[in-house]
Amino acid sequence: MILVTGGAGFIGANFVLDWIATEGSPVVNFDKLTYAGNPANLASLKGDSRYVFAQGDICDRKRVASLLQTHQPQAIVHFAAESHVDRSIHGPGEFVQTNVVGTFSLLEEARSYWSALPEPAKSRFRFLHVSTDEVYGSLSSSDPAFSETTPYAPNSPYAASKAASDHLVRAYHHTYGLPVITTNCSNNYGPLQFPEKLIPLMILNALNGKPLPVYGDGKNVRDWLYVGDHCAGIRAALAKGRPGETYNIGGNSEKTNLEVVHAVCAILDELRPNSLITHYLSLITYVKDRPGHDQRYAINAEKIRRELGWEPQERFEKGLRKTVEWYLSNNEWVDSVLTGDYRKWMDSNYAKR
Repeated sequence: MILVTGGAGFIGANFVLDWIATEGSPVVNFDKLTYAGNPANLASLKGDSRYVFAQGDICDRKRVASLLQTHQPQAIVHFAAESHVDRSIHGPGEFVQTNVVGTFSLLEEARSYWSALPEPAKSRFRFLHVSTDEVYGSLSSSDPAFSETTPYAPNSPYAASKAASDHLVRAYHHTYGLPVITTNCSNNYGPLQFPEKLIPLMILNALNGKPLPVYGDGKNVRDWLYVGDHCAGIRAALAKGRPGETYNIGGNSEKTNLEVVHAVCAILDELRPNSLITHYLSLITYVKDRPGHDQRYAINAEKIRRELGWEPQERFEKGLRKTVEWYLSNNEWVDSVLTGDYRKWMDSNYAKR
């Protein structure tokens, strides 16, 4: 039994599905079900005795303590977080509350639970904290990729809140001995991603003949990691990672935002041509850049490859095609997430750009 926080979100849901398919052991999914948490992401597990859903907030320490005592998990895998940079610029308070206070609350209850465990359960227990490459700041085109020893330099409220949570996790290992592992990943993409993020936003806007908003000149660079590869990396860290260590998980696929948008458009031109639009590229619209937009992220994943034997399996071109095909084939899911909350966010973020 493992306890997953935020398991109804994009990466968390993919991890829960991947875990049950590969490991076969039970999962308790503890999720607040904010706008990005979607029970439909896990509809295929309905009736599966290995899956338990519990709705709640990681800041609710009594609820967390009750879940730990009831289910006695051998690990906590902590995904729950506010994760969108643009939203953090509009409203940083929620990010501090969930990412910092929430992680602190979870750590406190995990420490209490772990301290009382008998051996050998105590030695086997792990707290795996899922974080981001954004805590390291921004790179120039000539800088080496982020490694686990790169100094933290967060530039957005989101990145700062995740950096704070990383530091808390580290402190709980060094001060209390809690067996923690931290993973810092690059930009994820794949099925089930909420369409405020770049790739699903471009897919759905294109299909609806809407502008494809590209920040600034579109030359900001990100390292793209297929979500299935990320799940495999987390499983490797949980199984073989050393307590107290950090492992960077990257896709080895650096692309400019504009390259990504061009690639999405090319796939859609092939798979879903629109007689009213010669090429989807014609929908690209350059909009005012986000404040403090980091220029480049890149991950050096040598440590996890060397120590744990993990490396990405999905080439970006193939993974992107699989992603586009998924969105084309799941109209019911897409319609369910394009709610009033989503439309309100799109209007507030892009209307004045």
